[in-house]
Amino acid sequence: MHLDWRYKLTLVLVAASLAIYGLNYLIFRDVGSMMRLFFGQLGFLPLSIIVVTLVINQLLATRAQQARLHKMNMVIGAFFSEVGVALLKRCLAFDPQRRQLWEAFASITQWTREDFHRAADILAAHPYPVDPRGGDLADLRLFLITKRDFLLRLLENPILLEHEAFTNLLWAVCHLGEELGYRREVSRIPPADLEHLAGDLQRAYRLLAAEWLAYLGYLKRAYPHLFSLAARINPLNPRARVEIQEPPAPAEGP
Repeated sequence: MHLDWRYKLTLVLVAASLAIYGLNYLIFRDVGSMMRLFFGQLGFLPLSIIVVTLVINQLLATRAQQARLHKMNMVIGAFFSEVGVALLKRCLAFDPQRRQLWEAFASITQWTREDFHRAADILAAHPYPVDPRGGDLADLRLFLITKRDFLLRLLENPILLEHEAFTNLLWAVCHLGEELGYRREVSRIPPADLEHLAGDLQRAYRLLAAEWLAYLGYLKRAYPHLFSLAARINPLNPRARVEIQEPPAPAEGP
């Protein structure tokens, strides 16, 4: 019969305890002292369980969760560096109401936590209208085809299984790329098919904007130097420049 290592460890520890108590009796021959010691340790056992299970385990779980969150955001950062920022710019081209987002996200460098909450409300209320002829479908199709392998590798990452919202975003982007990939002549798509593609694009656009803002907030809290770059390449600001601009010189007096 093959015993699990936990059962083996339990048997070893029980045997060690019995051996120590037996040795104690052989040396001191004091059963009363042994019983007082035994019940004293038995009375402390519930407190020991409380300390181990409620305090130490919680600290370890919190540390493990923080490590998983760090790894998860590293993967999300790779997505936005490789695909997300460029894709969000392309999605904006199909949005006839994009000027509202341009105005709301014109300057994000000095945002506070309250500003991020307000921006989340703005994105949640935005209707994300999509005009399939407002942007370049051929360019969007080519872009998603070239990023297909990268997106599929991200879907295979087990770390992302704990992040349902980002996983849904990946599925939406992959589905949009697959829909466009099967259409070789996007310039000749009939109106009914264009409406279907607009729905797929709208789904990916909505999820992408929300996840981008959440990732931006994480960078602001944890990595200010990475947030600085993300703010300078802001895809929701058409005037964003990656170069750091010199502050205007003060006006000279008379």
